Amino acid sequence: MKRNEILDKLNQGEFDEKLLMLCCEKNRLEIEKTRLMNLLKEFETVDQEREIYCFSAPGRSEIIGNHTDHQLGKVITAGINRDALAVVSLNDEPIIRIQSKGFNSFSLDLNDLTVKNDRSSESLVQGIVCEFKKRNYSVGGFNALIDSEVPVGSGCSSSACFEVLMGTILSSLFNEGKVSAIEIAQIAQIAENDYFNKPSGLMDQLACSLGGLVELDFKEKGNPLVKELPSKFISNAFSLVLVDTKASHQDLTDDYSGVVSEIQSVCQFFKKEVLRQVDEDVFYSSIAQLRKETSDRAVLRAVHVFNENKRVTECENALLNHDIKLFLKIIKESGHSSFEYLQNVYSVSRFDEQACALALAMASHVLKDSGAYRIHGGGFAGTILAFVPSDLLDEFKKLMESIFGKDCLMVCKIRKDGGIRII
Repeated sequence: MKRNEILDKLNQGEFDEKLLMLCCEKNRLEIEKTRLMNLLKEFETVDQEREIYCFSAPGRSEIIGNHTDHQLGKVITAGINRDALAVVSLNDEPIIRIQSKGFNSFSLDLNDLTVKNDRSSESLVQGIVCEFKKRNYSVGGFNALIDSEVPVGSGCSSSACFEVLMGTILSSLFNEGKVSAIEIAQIAQIAENDYFNKPSGLMDQLACSLGGLVELDFKEKGNPLVKELPSKFISNAFSLVLVDTKASHQDLTDDYSGVVSEIQSVCQFFKKEVLRQVDEDVFYSSIAQLRKETSDRAVLRAVHVFNENKRVTECENALLNHDIKLFLKIIKESGHSSFEYLQNVYSVSRFDEQACALALAMASHVLKDSGAYRIHGGGFAGTILAFVPSDLLDEFKKLMESIFGKDCLMVCKIRKDGGIRII
């Protein structure tokens, strides 16, 4: 469709149903329509007679499975109703041009894919293009204008969201949509690891690409098992709330890498690559010797991973049985385990800065047994996750904003769709 035709149809409400599926709430429908209209109107660089396409990819939340993916464990993730939205047109050149609101524009020459190996958005797009070509998929030039609602540094995987958006555009416009959501995620991970120079597992990309509430089992390396789980009964009763404590992530690299390296020291004791390969009974019978050869914290972190994998399975069963009380109980247990055993709620090098611990304490004060709360993502700083019932949302919001600022809350719903072409 041409731009003016899309604008007319938006004004007439013809795309309301599609947009409602993405924003998940009627009170956000006008916000989504306005975003898309503004993008279309701002897309001035394109001939108005060209065909316009619209795409969306969601941010994500880790529901349970804290620091299990790098041990080939299990995790439950959710796509959320905060997305990166793009309007796109094909061009007649071997050039990809990206304008992203709030960021610098850039162009990628498809005839010059010399690897840059820097941490730029251009490197991410280059990596995705190169991986498409390696897999014998087609690529071509296009212009895109992007508006992302997924905040950088919020723990919602803004980079994975952008990568999935790019992969979805290439799949749809040049490959008849034949590249699967899982393969787009795999391509995105390679782009982030090898071209953007940032180590990451596959969880973030899969969650953004698949959307919905899904269980991911990484037991078979490179071949994740995916199980879709019911989420509507949760979304009807609770908001998924992310609280950004505004604590700095700077200088926390050692804390993040320490989680992996300490768990790996346990694996090395048993001559295994990952904890998923270690027999749990043998682990518990070896703790006395483990303490001598690793550390108490390494042992505790391994205990967390063993139990967290079991909690993911218990959480799956609770969801399949629509047992909301059990679901909330397990989420809180996961949070306590992250705090007590994994120990990733605050950095011991900054023991006087415990914003996430404070946020968890405030969540407990408001929600008591009516909701659930836990550290979100990698931890040590950043965000917490809470499931907040509607009757407590205002109180929860008021308290958190009084402590962490007016823009600290992101109130979300679980979005069914992952990376998708809307128009």
